[in-house]
Amino acid sequence: MTETKKEEITKYIVISSDKVLPSDAAMKIYESEFPVTVKETCFGLIVSGAKDDVETLVEKIRQLDKNHIFVKDRGFPPGDERRCRASRGGGPRPGFHFLREEVEMLPAIGAALDELEEKECLMEKSKTKCRLKTSDLEKVIEEELAR
Repeated sequence: MTETKKEEITKYIVISSDKVLPSDAAMKIYESEFPVTVKETCFGLIVSGAKDDVETLVEKIRQLDKNHIFVKDRGFPPGDERRCRASRGGGPRPGFHFLREEVEMLPAIGAALDELEEKECLMEKSKTKCRLKTSDLEKVIEEELAR
């Protein structure tokens, strides 16, 4: 009988939150007891493991602060010699500078998502129809004319 190997994936979890720290997210993963590899970084976490496990964990972590925790696919697992600085002779790994630029934009993106979510909630509330009383309309008109 041949053993089938599950598809392994690696994802960045980039945390740009005032509520959640990378260590909080890492603890949530450690508590889950999924058999994944977790590496804490300056911008968040790198999680590597079976596809189903990683995707489940990523979704749980995003729920901690969904507008300020971002996920990005990574082609290589942590410590892979093709990307590891130690085996390449030091210096920043390929793609680091681009990732750093992306991370700097995330607070603005998170704020925009918060604002969009807030507006959607207001729009849902305002969809309920109600009749405006004639007396209230007259008051509004009078106030506007008085200005």
